[in-house]
Amino acid sequence: MLCACSGEQFKFEEPAPQSPESLATRDFSASGISSRNGTGDWESKLEDAQVDEVESTLKEALSLNYEEARALLGRLEFQRGNFDAALQVFQGIDIKTLSQRMSKAIAERTRPRKPQLKGKNSLIGVMSLNSVSLLLEAVLLKAKSLQELGRIKDAARECKVVLDVVDSALPNGMPGGIGEDFKFQEMFHKALELLPKLWMHVGFLDEAISAYRRALAKPWNLDPQRLAIVEKELAVILLYGGFEASLSPCPQLRGQTAPKNNTEEAILLLFVLMRKVLYGEIGWDPEVMDHLTFALTICGEYKCLADYVEQVLPGTFSRSERWYFLALCYSAAGQDHTAIELLKKVSGCSEAKHKPHFPSFLLGAKLCTKDPKEAHEGINFARKLIDSGINRNEHLSGQALKFLGICYGNASRICSSDSERVFFQRDSLYSLNHGAQFDKKDPEIMFNLGLEHAIQRNLASAFDNVISYLDTVSGSSAKGWKLLALIVSAQQRLKDAEAIVDLALDETERIEQLELLRLKAILQIAQEQPKQAIETYRILLALVQSQTELQTPNSDEVLSAKKFEGEAWLDLARIYSDLESLPDADICIEKAKATKIFNSRGWHTKGTLFEAREQYKEALVAFTVSLSIEPDYVPSFVSSAGVLMKMGSQSLPIARSLLMTALRLEPTNHDAWFNLGVLSKSEGLKEQAADYFQAAHELKLSAPVHDFV
Repeated sequence: MLCACSGEQFKFEEPAPQSPESLATRDFSASGISSRNGTGDWESKLEDAQVDEVESTLKEALSLNYEEARALLGRLEFQRGNFDAALQVFQGIDIKTLSQRMSKAIAERTRPRKPQLKGKNSLIGVMSLNSVSLLLEAVLLKAKSLQELGRIKDAARECKVVLDVVDSALPNGMPGGIGEDFKFQEMFHKALELLPKLWMHVGFLDEAISAYRRALAKPWNLDPQRLAIVEKELAVILLYGGFEASLSPCPQLRGQTAPKNNTEEAILLLFVLMRKVLYGEIGWDPEVMDHLTFALTICGEYKCLADYVEQVLPGTFSRSERWYFLALCYSAAGQDHTAIELLKKVSGCSEAKHKPHFPSFLLGAKLCTKDPKEAHEGINFARKLIDSGINRNEHLSGQALKFLGICYGNASRICSSDSERVFFQRDSLYSLNHGAQFDKKDPEIMFNLGLEHAIQRNLASAFDNVISYLDTVSGSSAKGWKLLALIVSAQQRLKDAEAIVDLALDETERIEQLELLRLKAILQIAQEQPKQAIETYRILLALVQSQTELQTPNSDEVLSAKKFEGEAWLDLARIYSDLESLPDADICIEKAKATKIFNSRGWHTKGTLFEAREQYKEALVAFTVSLSIEPDYVPSFVSSAGVLMKMGSQSLPIARSLLMTALRLEPTNHDAWFNLGVLSKSEGLKEQAADYFQAAHELKLSAPVHDFV
């Protein structure tokens, strides 16, 4: 419905035409329409509704001023798609001259007023809101005409005029009492939404972000869904814009909780949107969850993401998808056990009638490979994946068999029965070999096959598998080089193993070099080169110090470096103990404690120092503390048995029990076999002792300088 002034006339420098007919003729002649189509031809193409509208306007021509008439005619041209003609008409409107009067009219006519006496009007000479709406619409349509003609920057500048007029009139935002009857509000809302899109179109991202922030800085009476769209679009540009915008100037965003960068601001906006979804203010939008997932993931806030996933109303995700999503969050947050418990629900009885969820089975099997205690659950996950009929997908089949093989290997190292151990070891090699046939492009299968062969002391096969793995990854894997060096050391080729470590140091990153430097020092100790080993540890500790200074505190890199620092000090303590320099060994122990990563190995090393001083009771206490931290720590069982053997014959049965426990946990531990031989010899069981010594000798010939796992 066209708007007209209610009897109000405005004075302009250019005199208004005497009749609407002459105005229309002049406007259309100026735009080239009359000469192009003819007056009669133009009128024949108007829709009935437009003709009626023009007729009504012409009847009320005396109540129109020049700018308002141009606004009406420009709107007609815009609706017909004649953007050049519409722009020509709109350019005759001097909006700069009218902007102050328009702002005053909006401010005065939207302000709550007390009832006044009859016949008294305090708003005489103030434009009506209908007039303001008509002129704001003209500016907005001018911006859209410029947009259609490809003049995007000019369109943005015109669009900004609408915002400036209303913003100057309403500095605190749109009053709550304004409803849909006020058309200027709708024009303003359209301008709010259009301006940032125009700046985005021409690549002015900073201006676009400022426009979005302007739309959100004050309450403009946008309906919840439209407001949510603006918030989402701002979050998207902040996340994926590829540059760091200036911080928001909004006072409400200042303080301790103010965002420090684009990502934090985007996350706050997405939090607001998720809260609106949860309270039913807006409908569910999967894109909001996708963007929030990305934002929290790059910030490492996986637990926070899990909290929001748990708050999503039932029915949004299927149960399998929800559990899988949560499992991903918790596993990324380091809570693998929680993730595995969630994934168990996918394979539970309640989901038996549903289609198997392959990603959940695959993730469950993968997480279970990290912890030997979850080996049997991992076998179940992998078996369900294989039994679900994935043979047609070679990649999935290969991955399932790989995880199955790793879990079988882990199960063999925690089982108490020799027959079970042999069964699991055989199935581990079979599954990994079978997986390699399905997925020949996965180098991790070859690595795990080499690792399993090495643990079972099939050193030749292990060597071939690891060489194949390193060839596949172009020698860029620190764990591959480490395993190769350990295999070569198990073949008693210590010099070659050290040369492999030196080669690996040139191929790996700094954080990976710490582990390789420690292995080099251990190889030097095995070659009875304590001075060279001490120098290697000095280099390692210097690298740790530089690493901790460069990284932020409590980061993963710093914690990993601190772990290697503690291990290095414990190794040095062992070196000084062997050199009978016990005070220096004590200093190293205190240095290891200072890293705040004093684990079961630390207490075991402290116990060996007590043993070297013949303080056997204190040594047993230290070994007991070590076992309380890690109940399956084999070196503490062996050392405890050795101390008990020195304390007299009355403790020999306990010592034998400890050694048998150690061999149950680690059948290839040659120190346990040797001590068992010594114990049997002291008891007069010479044939049994000889068998134990023989086993210890053969195992030592194939023992690496450090455990494979």
